[in-house]
Amino acid sequence: MRFMQEHTCYDAMATSSKLVIFDTTLEIKKAFFALVANGVRAAPLWDSKKQSFVGMLTITDFILVLHRYYRSPLVQIYEIEQHKIETWREIYLQGCFKPLVSISPNDSLFEAVYTLIKNRIHRLPVLDPVSGNVLHILTHKRLLKFLHIFGSLLPRPSFLYRTIQDLGIGTFRDLAVVLETAPILTALDIFVDRRVSALPVVNECGQVVGLYSRFDVIHLAAQQTYNHLDMSVGEALRQRTLCLEGVLSCQPHESLGEVIDRIAQEQASSAFPDCPCPACVPRSPRTCPVHHGMMKLRRTAESSLEVPEPEALGLPQGHLCSMPTHPLAA
Repeated sequence: MRFMQEHTCYDAMATSSKLVIFDTTLEIKKAFFALVANGVRAAPLWDSKKQSFVGMLTITDFILVLHRYYRSPLVQIYEIEQHKIETWREIYLQGCFKPLVSISPNDSLFEAVYTLIKNRIHRLPVLDPVSGNVLHILTHKRLLKFLHIFGSLLPRPSFLYRTIQDLGIGTFRDLAVVLETAPILTALDIFVDRRVSALPVVNECGQVVGLYSRFDVIHLAAQQTYNHLDMSVGEALRQRTLCLEGVLSCQPHESLGEVIDRIAQEQASSAFPDCPCPACVPRSPRTCPVHHGMMKLRRTAESSLEVPEPEALGLPQGHLCSMPTHPLAA
């Protein structure tokens, strides 16, 4: 805890990253297309009338739009075609507009973690206290990577040596899954009702054959297939435009420290109990030219996302408004 209190959000910010900002007057369809095109999962919203940031647009919003308005393949979702972001916010929030949850780069990492948990959010905008500009978006993944890099400099807490099952971390009962034959709409229902980020896809025998995540849903916008939610989840997985690695897995008897190390090292955000099925076995990049190219691109982007070296944390922070932007960083 002391480590988190002594280090600021600025310390955990990437030296270079991509940041996409939407005006609330932008059409919601174009906004979701832009998320896909830029490879980001969320964007701060700027209200030109109020001259301030008023919220975030995320993949969850796209899921809620589809879940709210989809009727059948024969009924066009005109709301996506016509609505602006501000229109959707008025309909969904119904006048209960809340201030944007944000944090200052000078606030501690402990405050950032507390804010994420307290507000049950996954992304926390870092705003310059002087200009009000968004400098970065902190995520659980970013904070975990920072702790993983610098945690080796500190004594490990005893709870990191306990198993995830003993600590009760993770879901071991009533696991949310979806059948591969179920329509995408069923997966959306589960995303909304259970508030989960990913669903193991199982066959009729209960064996895991894949993973359908919230991020997969946004690709419906890229493929312009959001009006065909009767398509099966299995078919949606087969139509993925990218060749993906297998599901990162863990065992109930493994320690929390081991799981955290694996997640941080693999640049993943979730792990599932170990499964011998082919979907859970990592695929060699050499077997897929597309995947091999994407891995090279990802390594190039990640090279600019390294957290500063430990000795650099004691240096002056400089001008917070002049953060460089790397075209490949996500």
